[in-house]
Amino acid sequence: MCGRYALSFVKGFATRFQLMDRAAERELEPRFNIAPTQDAPIIVAGSGNKMVVMRWGFIPFWAKDKRIGGRLINARAEGIAKRPAYRASVKKRRCIVPATGFYEWLATDRGKVPYYLHLKNEEIFGMAGLYDRWRSPDDSEIHSFTIITTEPNDLARPIHNRMPVILHREDEQRWLAPEPLESKDLEGLLKPYPADEMEAYRVSRDVNSPMVDEPELIEPVTDRRQKGS
Repeated sequence: MCGRYALSFVKGFATRFQLMDRAAERELEPRFNIAPTQDAPIIVAGSGNKMVVMRWGFIPFWAKDKRIGGRLINARAEGIAKRPAYRASVKKRRCIVPATGFYEWLATDRGKVPYYLHLKNEEIFGMAGLYDRWRSPDDSEIHSFTIITTEPNDLARPIHNRMPVILHREDEQRWLAPEPLESKDLEGLLKPYPADEMEAYRVSRDVNSPMVDEPELIEPVTDRRQKGS
């Protein structure tokens, strides 16, 4: 799964995601511990690419209770087009979730140890996501998103049995396109990112708290620091 991620720098964000409104980049600040139920920027398509801020935790438009979002922070790629919660969004509400890295926890005899996974070139990347709009009984609205996960690559597999779908840059506009995608297209897009283009290392257990959002969270730790964190 993907339960936390980072967007550790935002310089060049508008150019990277071909935003029509380049000024949108000024609204962003670096984030080092984005957690479920928090608001975060995503990229959607319209007359051009647009950045919007939504809540992490997918609430289908037909849901009776917004609390379902706490269980839908991730969506499994396998069979996603047939799942009731997601099939409408797979057709016409696909998005990109910008990130510079994500966290996974390795289960050990000493408890779960957090790891930070990112691209070796340390560039911003786009995770495949879906979004929806939910209207509450009092007529207020919540716009929310989920991150699609797939089988882990060889780098992530020793740490966790799932990883987010990282889109190849040349596939991002195809993912954002307004028309529905065929099953074969979904299978080709929603697959593990090449392990040899990524790296992973242990980080501080401080990331366990969603209240902590500091640059030090994405720094590698030694055995000595890990014991004390």
